Amino acid sequence: MIGALEQAAAVRAGRVRAVDLAQAALDRLAADDHVAVTRLLPTRALDEAARVDALVAQGREPGPLAGVPYGVKDLFDVAGEVTTAGSAVRATAAPAQADAEGVRRLAKAGAVLVATLNMDEFAYGFATINARHGTTRNPHDPTRLAGGSSGGSAAMVAAGHLAFALGSDTNGSIRVPASLCGLFGLKPTHADLPREGTFPFAHSFDDIGPFTGNLADMRAVWQVLSGRADDAAPALPRLGALGGRFAENRDPAQAAAIAAVVGDGPCLTLPDLARYRSAAFLITAYEGGNLHRAELARGAMAYDPAVRDRLIAGSLLPTSLYQAAQSLRQEARAHVDAMMEQAGVDVLLAPATPCVAPPIADPRIMIDGAMVPARADLGIHTQPITFLGLPSLCVPLHRPGQLPLGLQLIGRRFGETALFACAQMLEERGVAGATLPGEISGEWQ
Repeated sequence: MIGALEQAAAVRAGRVRAVDLAQAALDRLAADDHVAVTRLLPTRALDEAARVDALVAQGREPGPLAGVPYGVKDLFDVAGEVTTAGSAVRATAAPAQADAEGVRRLAKAGAVLVATLNMDEFAYGFATINARHGTTRNPHDPTRLAGGSSGGSAAMVAAGHLAFALGSDTNGSIRVPASLCGLFGLKPTHADLPREGTFPFAHSFDDIGPFTGNLADMRAVWQVLSGRADDAAPALPRLGALGGRFAENRDPAQAAAIAAVVGDGPCLTLPDLARYRSAAFLITAYEGGNLHRAELARGAMAYDPAVRDRLIAGSLLPTSLYQAAQSLRQEARAHVDAMMEQAGVDVLLAPATPCVAPPIADPRIMIDGAMVPARADLGIHTQPITFLGLPSLCVPLHRPGQLPLGLQLIGRRFGETALFACAQMLEERGVAGATLPGEISGEWQ
């Protein structure tokens, strides 16, 4: 797939029309068989693209993402469409009155929305196994999971159909599919990118972010969504590694890459990591369960059974336990911030997922020597970082011909530019780089 910035430059220069890019993207998505698309938006897409072409014809600036087709996870509000959040429960809900704020900012930048994309129901899972739409397949190997809960977004970028797509990340729902599909995927500093107009899961952790096939596109989309310039200093950030549990369940390729990059740099061990993850599970369950309490009382059987049972359990948790978990979260955030300051590190490296994508036919992974459900445990390394509210960029290891696998680059609060600088260094060293199985090359089509 030709990258977002290259597409925008061609549209801006008049070498290709935005309407042609939009129609080609719609055609590719319509023909795709990875169970990733929930709704095509041809009327909207061609109207947005025509407006971009009109600006170009008038000699006016069409925006940094002029004419670039993209998709969004099916929990972003799209004006005039029902925001289903991947669930039959919301199939008859009232259509959204306005676009989500992130969609609005992308439209202002000239990007063209072409589709909504598959997800775990209400974003509760790491696998994109959806009872209504089906299981999204990994373009690198269609017999394997794409990861979740933003699996549809990741799969369509990995397949080469879109240069970027938006997802949401509550406990790893961007970083997990980015790792399994071989992409760059950003979970920003908590609440930094606009969440208005997205269907919530757990407000303490929910974030939005992009998937891209290259770092330059990631920077560009982040700039549009954040409204800030990527003004990272030219000096490389100071690097360290996360040890302890992060070193116990990882692929040898991840271990080798971290060792090669960090060298003799500091290795930090997060205290009480098991408590952090338990508290994150508890907060997620409590907030998700209480959000759906009334709807569950009206019609629980309409929910995906795997999601329904967890939401019911969460709705029954005592508030005192939830408050204790939130207190631990505040203590943990302050403690880890101080640890990074004392160690003098800007970026910590850790595995994004413990393994490559598991097979759909047997969706389990090995954790601590036992086979466990992938839908719940693919986020073993991402969930504690969400708990801390730190920004995390998944970068794909450069491993052509092998199943994808990613690293997390974890920064200080509002330290996204340091993450981009670190990712650029990894690209330059040949450690990181996406390999897309469905690339379209040579022509604008």
